[in-house]
Amino acid sequence: MISYARQDPKEQLDVTSPPLDDHIAPAPRVSVQAFCETMETAAAVQSAGEDRRLGKAHLKIQMGGMAAAIEAYRTAPTPNVIILETEGRSDILVGLDQLATVCDAGTRVIVIGRINDVALYRELVRRGVSDYVIAPVNTLGVVRSICGLFSAPEAKAVGRIIAIVGAKGGVGASTIAHNVAWAIARDLALDSVVADLDLAFGTAGLDYNQDPPQGIADAVFSPDRIDTAFIDRLLSKCTDHLSLLAAPATLERVYDFGDDAFDSIFDTLRTTMPCIVLDVPHQWSGWTRRALVGADDILIVAAPDLANLRNTKNIFDLLKASRPNDRTPLYCLNQVGVPKRPEINAGEFAKAIEGQPIATIPFDPQVFGLAANNGQMIAEISANHRTTEMFLQIAQRLTGRGETKKPRGSFLSPLIDKLRAK
Repeated sequence: MISYARQDPKEQLDVTSPPLDDHIAPAPRVSVQAFCETMETAAAVQSAGEDRRLGKAHLKIQMGGMAAAIEAYRTAPTPNVIILETEGRSDILVGLDQLATVCDAGTRVIVIGRINDVALYRELVRRGVSDYVIAPVNTLGVVRSICGLFSAPEAKAVGRIIAIVGAKGGVGASTIAHNVAWAIARDLALDSVVADLDLAFGTAGLDYNQDPPQGIADAVFSPDRIDTAFIDRLLSKCTDHLSLLAAPATLERVYDFGDDAFDSIFDTLRTTMPCIVLDVPHQWSGWTRRALVGADDILIVAAPDLANLRNTKNIFDLLKASRPNDRTPLYCLNQVGVPKRPEINAGEFAKAIEGQPIATIPFDPQVFGLAANNGQMIAEISANHRTTEMFLQIAQRLTGRGETKKPRGSFLSPLIDKLRAK
């Protein structure tokens, strides 16, 4: 056994768990095998394997810990990732030395142990262990550890997918998606792309006054060509920070897709764009469900009536069950205050959904209609309109970022700048 210097017993690993809303980039298509010693750890790993971020990983769990792993790999190739649970200090080091003799090059090892000691951690790193996790572990801790093996250090700021969907057709979900994406790009200065997933009837091209010759259909019908260069050629530049992956909005063909039709597109966008806003059409199919479940953040747009309330509740229940380790979906009310229309108020909505809407957007057909017909955003039509601030607040909530734009200039701005310079 390799000896190592003893550290102060008070020097321990910082095992404080990151907050639940930490962004975790999904793992690629890898094989993971776990060798557990306790049923609690096995249950946590099994639950992690059902998380959306490990949806592409192939996970296998065995009991027996380090000894079982060494025996298993004497005659079998090792997977991309091995998870080992072990009890003692000497067991870890001796076992790793034996495992090294049967482990393939390139295999990454995660050790789950109960000794909270920096000296041990340093020795494990020196021997090539990728991560050391203090037991007991929870589902999100296992997900974070596996996904972290395949994420660059800056990945927390890259590849966040925001899905926006209407609880019912005609509630203005696309309009809100496009205006929120505009706020993310302009006011938060975050490079973003809007992917219009309504290939037959999408309106993103109209709203941004763009008519690109290529778009998302070229990617989804050519899956073998998808890479960063190909996707870049399909993007239409709307502003310095905002790009569009437009829908063809034609009926020349039928747009029937398999569940994973958009996976490679989303994966490629994640590697190049910090923020991807999905304009999800109001339809229920395998791929729309997959897009919603796989998103990092979800906004449901609803109008204040009974059908929208029912649909919002159904979507909430499904997403919370499918994404137990993620933040709860958000929702907003749109087109509130239509004259002479009976409406369900925000309080009743909140009681049924068990959560408050993040915004209540008033019905204003003149401003919204003018913006739609001109191919402009609300902020371009009326910078001081009350919904402009609402879209910014929604953008901040969905991205977890504060406002970074410069304050609007005034006649005092030159004087203030001189005083700051002094």
